[in-house]
Amino acid sequence: MTAPVDVLVVGAGPSGLALGIDLARRGVDALVVEKADGLFPGSRGKGIQPRTMEVFDDLGVLDAVRTAAGTYPVGMIWQDGRRVAEHPMFDPAEASEDSPYNEPWMIPQWRTQKILLARLEELGGRVAFGREVTGLAQDEEQDGEGVTVHFAAGPDLRARYVVAADGGRSTVRRALGIGMTGETVDPHPMLVADVRITNLDRDNWHIFPPSPEAGFMAACPLAGTEDFQVVAQFPEGAEVDLSLDGIRALVAARSHLAPEDVTEVRWASDFRPRAALADRFRSGRVFLTGDAAHVHSPAGGQGLNTSVQDAHNLGWKLGAVLRDGADAALLDTYEEERRAVAAEMLGVSTGVHRGEIRRGAATRQLGLGYRQSSLTEETRTAPGPVRAGDRAPDALLDGVRLFDVLRGPHWTLVAVGVAEAPALPERVRVVRARAQESYGRGLFLVRPDGYVGWGGDQAAGLTDYLGRFGTAQNASLGT
Repeated sequence: MTAPVDVLVVGAGPSGLALGIDLARRGVDALVVEKADGLFPGSRGKGIQPRTMEVFDDLGVLDAVRTAAGTYPVGMIWQDGRRVAEHPMFDPAEASEDSPYNEPWMIPQWRTQKILLARLEELGGRVAFGREVTGLAQDEEQDGEGVTVHFAAGPDLRARYVVAADGGRSTVRRALGIGMTGETVDPHPMLVADVRITNLDRDNWHIFPPSPEAGFMAACPLAGTEDFQVVAQFPEGAEVDLSLDGIRALVAARSHLAPEDVTEVRWASDFRPRAALADRFRSGRVFLTGDAAHVHSPAGGQGLNTSVQDAHNLGWKLGAVLRDGADAALLDTYEEERRAVAAEMLGVSTGVHRGEIRRGAATRQLGLGYRQSSLTEETRTAPGPVRAGDRAPDALLDGVRLFDVLRGPHWTLVAVGVAEAPALPERVRVVRARAQESYGRGLFLVRPDGYVGWGGDQAAGLTDYLGRFGTAQNASLGT
C-alpha cells in the first residue's frame, strides 16, 4: 500500500478536477484517480452557466475558459432544405454590476477539463490515470480515521476521505450500496457526436425539426473548434449507429446535407435521457459529487454546472476540517445543502427537456442559495436585499470590485455603512463601503464558496460563528 493521502478523488471529470483545484490551493494533500488513460474526449457538457463562470473566476480558470469559449449562436430552423425561422435558444439577460456574467458560454467538455487539469497541475495537484477503482473499505471502528480503496491494478490506497466523482455509473456509489431514485425523462434513444461537417455555416445552431418518419436533429458549431456537436433523437427501441457511415446516413436523411458532407466523427455516444438523485450524498468518510450523485437530461445544461458547484461546496469544508481545525460535523452540511439544490436543478433540466421551462433565469443558477442551511445565520431583524444564505453578488465598494476580493480560498467580510472595524484573523479579508445599493446596510460574512454565511448590523456573534470553521482561533472582534 502506498503512502496515505488526505483526500482521494475518484474521477477526473469536471467535478473531480474542480475539487482537486480547490483542495490543492488549500494545501490539502489530495490525489485524483481516473480509470481511463486520459481525459474524457467528447463535448457532452458544453454550456457553462453564469454561476459556474463565477466559480471559475474564483478557481483561477475563467480567463482560460473565456479565451477558449464563445457565446451561443442563434438557432436556425430548417424545413425542406430552406431556412424558415430564427429561434433564440436562451432568454436574453443584460450584464449588470452584481451579475457580470449574464449568459452561458459554450466550450466543449474536453476543453474545459484540459483547462481544469492544467490549473490543478499548476497548483501542484496531480491525476493518476489508468487507476480503476474496484471497491473500498471504511474503518469499522466508530472513530475510524480512513478508507482503503482497491484498484483493478496496482496497490491499494489509503485516504482520510474519499470523494466519488466517477459518473452516473459510479463504482464507488454502488460499492457503498447507495441507491438512486429517478425517472426516465424521455424513452427515445439519443445520439450526441462531435463531427466535422462541410457546407454548413458556423453562424447558427442548426435545428432540423422532427418529421413523421424521424425525430429531430440539431448541429451546433462548437466554439473554438472546427467541430459541430450533432444531437439526434431516435424512435423508442431503435439501435443507434455510432459509426461514420451511420452518422452520415442520419445527417443525410434529416437535413439537406449529403452523406459526404460529414467528413469525420471525432467522438460519439448514445444515451437515454433520465433524471436521478442519489438517496444519500455521504456514507461515513465517502462523499458523492457530480453525476455520481445526480444525473440530468442534457437539455437544460445543468449537469456539469451543478457538478462543479458540488465541488466548490465540498472543497472548502474539507479544507476547514483538515487544515483549519473545524469540527468534522461541518461535513454533514455538504449533503444538507447540495442534495436540495441538485433536486431543484433536476426539475429544471427535466422541465427544459419537456419544453415546460425556458432556458433563462432558472438555468443561469444565480438565484440558488442556502437560506435554510444550518450554516446560515441572519441576525438582523430587518435585512436588506442580500440576506445570509444568498449568493454574494458582485459590487463596486468604494472603487473595489468585490469579486476581485472574493477570489481565493479565504473568507471575506463585507462591511457596508457600518462604522465599527472588527479585528479579524488573517484568513478573513475585509472590504468596506459607505453605501452599496445592491447589498444594503450591514456586515456580510462571505463563505469561501461565495455565499453569505452570516449577516448582522453589528459584530456581536461573529466570533462564535467563525469559530465553527476553525478560522477565528486566537482572534478577537471589536464591538
